[in-house]
Amino acid sequence: MTTASTTRTGEQIQRDVQDELRWDARLQPNEIGVIVKYGVVMLTGWVDSYVKKWAAEQAAVRVARVRAVANDIEVKLPASAERTDTDIAAAAVMALQWDALIPDEQVKVRVSEGWVTLGGEVEWQYQKRAAERAVRGLTGVRAVTNLISIRPPTRPLPEELKRKISAALVRNVEIDPRRMTVDVVDDRVILGGTVRSWTERREADQAVWSAPGVTDVVNNIVVAP
Repeated sequence: MTTASTTRTGEQIQRDVQDELRWDARLQPNEIGVIVKYGVVMLTGWVDSYVKKWAAEQAAVRVARVRAVANDIEVKLPASAERTDTDIAAAAVMALQWDALIPDEQVKVRVSEGWVTLGGEVEWQYQKRAAERAVRGLTGVRAVTNLISIRPPTRPLPEELKRKISAALVRNVEIDPRRMTVDVVDDRVILGGTVRSWTERREADQAVWSAPGVTDVVNNIVVAP
């Protein structure tokens, strides 16, 4: 691709990302800057809640031809949203208890200057994701780090695990498994190959995490529109 065509492609992706930000009712796109280089989107600016920073990133990865997103948006809480770490921790514990998907007694919460760190062990990746979702939108949260480990109750043989994952990828209408590779080392799954969009890459990742016995996924899939 020539420099001129690369520039035009970058400008189109930039416009598409900006349009997607405007389309998301949670966001004020005038607060967010968008820079694109070789399909990599960098988001800048500042927002008044962590959930908005997360929503901006999700909006960017939905756009076609986006290869990766660097989220440099700052969270600057208004005075009305400031909370003590003790208050945030108490709210996080309550949010985890109220979510039926989360074994809250297995999740640990630490808060430092509004930064929430989740730890502990759960059996499934969806429980880990649910725990992060539960605390992401709490008032006063500036960032979330999810260090929850996956400890599945069963550990199938690598050959069986690979067979189940390959079958799941074939069933998924959002994925073209012919462009992907799947390798299993113990209970770690390594994905390779290429996909047409960041959404397809993420869909493959989620499909793999649904397999019983998976504790880690290394997603080396490259987005190549």
